[in-house]
Amino acid sequence: MDWRLVYKLAKDTGTLSTVSYQSTKRKINTQRLISRYRYGDGRHPCSMLDLTVASMLTGLVSVGVGAPVDLVKIRLQMQTQPVLAENFNLAGNGSVPLRSMGIQSQSLYRGPLHCISTILQNEGIQGLYRGAGAMILRDVPGYTLYFIPYTLFCNWMNPDANASPHPCCICLAGGLAGSISWVTATPTDVVKSRLQADAVQHRKYKGILHCIVQSYKTEGIHVFFRGATVNAIRGFPMCATMFLGYELSLQFLRSF
Repeated sequence: MDWRLVYKLAKDTGTLSTVSYQSTKRKINTQRLISRYRYGDGRHPCSMLDLTVASMLTGLVSVGVGAPVDLVKIRLQMQTQPVLAENFNLAGNGSVPLRSMGIQSQSLYRGPLHCISTILQNEGIQGLYRGAGAMILRDVPGYTLYFIPYTLFCNWMNPDANASPHPCCICLAGGLAGSISWVTATPTDVVKSRLQADAVQHRKYKGILHCIVQSYKTEGIHVFFRGATVNAIRGFPMCATMFLGYELSLQFLRSF
């Protein structure tokens, strides 16, 4: 068993859980601002339209905060991947296929801070937001399909609006919402990751549309759904525990 892979998956899951928890806090705060603006009371129940707007704004804000962090994570992960040399173009002989060789790439970054400074030196501040456009396309609808299904599932399993939802209902609603959100976000997540990792070696994609077209031409439509099953499986327990922890914490604080 490759324990480095296990550690990486555990670290990524922990990072995603933290991001999801912070995003939930942003959504609640945005929802309160909308209620205060529209109804004059931050605790006024939100309509489905209010919830949709709050979820979309949360996704937009999350991109501004999380895009540089996500980019650094992708760059650090990609620099440890093997470089496959499958063909050598020999002068006068065309492309001669050789046996694939795993060549360990040289580490470009010594750590997160060195990665950030290198990106700023070579690509400028805009380099930290490479792939942010695809991230917006992922997170704005992604958060909408994250919070709205959770609300609908909770309301369906807990018809009494005055009663707190049962922990099992919270886990089930949160898990299903997380799986739905991650599966639907997989295509744009693939594009985002490719754009972010693109500058590690030679620039391959000119933008979002070019990345989509080139990926489709070379690998087919299925490339945009790679990892969808893993995302669904990973999203269920992660989001279930995140929503449960948030709801229980909220109930505890309201008891004072």
